[in-house]
Amino acid sequence: MSTKSKNYVSALRFDALTRIYDPLIAATLKEKAFKSALVDQARVEAEHRVLDLACGTATLTMMIKEHCAGAAVTGVDGDPKILAIARDKVDKAGLEIALDEGLSFDLPYADASFDRVVSSLFFHHLTSEDKARTATELFRVLKPGGELHVADWGKPQNILMAAAFQLVRILDGFHVTSDNFRGLLPSHFERAGFEAVQTRKDFATILGTIALYSARKPE
Repeated sequence: MSTKSKNYVSALRFDALTRIYDPLIAATLKEKAFKSALVDQARVEAEHRVLDLACGTATLTMMIKEHCAGAAVTGVDGDPKILAIARDKVDKAGLEIALDEGLSFDLPYADASFDRVVSSLFFHHLTSEDKARTATELFRVLKPGGELHVADWGKPQNILMAAAFQLVRILDGFHVTSDNFRGLLPSHFERAGFEAVQTRKDFATILGTIALYSARKPE
């Protein structure tokens, strides 16, 4: 049975586009650069349990495992079609990664299960309400002292980036991308209880500004 909710948005909004997700992201965004920066930022260690939220085709999930082979890495996504692609990629790479189906605001994990949660280009698919619910759920599954590291569309750096981002807003919906466009994503993390919430780095792309965020669950 699918875990999708009525507000669920596929990776490229339309299911038929899922199969071209990897080549499209690689061609249009600085994927290797911003995901490598996110992995470095997360400082994953061998004893860590790591969750890749909305892992999609598992590109970031695999990068984390390859960066730190001793870490226990899990990917979760609400789309069974994209998870099938992810499982095929992971199997071909011979990596030990768990891939689960679940929604970001109702995760199938116990409290304080993870040392790190990472996420890439996901939060902009969520309504403001579901952004808040997701931030609260991530706070729940992180251990005290655990960290959240997110790459997503951020407040445009300039007029050019604002104009470039309009295509994403048209595709994914103005109502769900509004918080990202206004630079409000960190406020959702703060309201969920996270501390040390920061915007760490910005990347200018042909579709707008990708920002890297970090936050920590208090000890």
